[in-house]
Amino acid sequence: MNTLAIAPLFARIVDDLATHGWSQQSIFTPTDLTTQLAQECHKRAQRGQLELAGIGRGVAKVVHSGIRGDKMQWLEEGQNAAVDRYLGLMEQLRVALNQTLFLGLDDFESHFALYPAGAFYKKHLDRFRDDDRRIVTCIAYLNEQWLPEHGGELRMYLDNECVHDVLPQAGTLMVFMSANWPHEVLPSTRERLSITGWFLRRA
Repeated sequence: MNTLAIAPLFARIVDDLATHGWSQQSIFTPTDLTTQLAQECHKRAQRGQLELAGIGRGVAKVVHSGIRGDKMQWLEEGQNAAVDRYLGLMEQLRVALNQTLFLGLDDFESHFALYPAGAFYKKHLDRFRDDDRRIVTCIAYLNEQWLPEHGGELRMYLDNECVHDVLPQAGTLMVFMSANWPHEVLPSTRERLSITGWFLRRA
């Protein structure tokens, strides 16, 4: 997908963030890339490379399955062609956000997240209390043929006590301001894959 082809998509994301602080795009990653990323996540899981995700950071980080039940591994350039392609898309999005919203985004960190059936992540904010570098959250979903009865929605807690549920269907991208929107991952009846990431500003 070239820059000209995705420019309208980036414009919609920018407009949504400027208007209400979050954006949902149903077709972000091309089908072939989504499939390749899902395959790569499964390969890492089979090799035992995914670790139980924790809550908190640094010395305060703990694993607590009663709060968060996914397994994860951080993504880095050069690990895999599909990963590099995805990170390239996110770099283009970072540039678009900076050019229009002047957010001062300097870097992007992301990881595979695999939720076994029944796993969940209770309501939380993505920004740490002692670290405000996370500015924008991006979640890309990798699950083909996901149906409402499978559960596993991302539940966003919006203003006026409203909630917005997002099915983790392959190709969908959620983007939102990290400090503004509490959210949770609801339990699912099947394995659930995603890439969760954050655009960061300098410390």
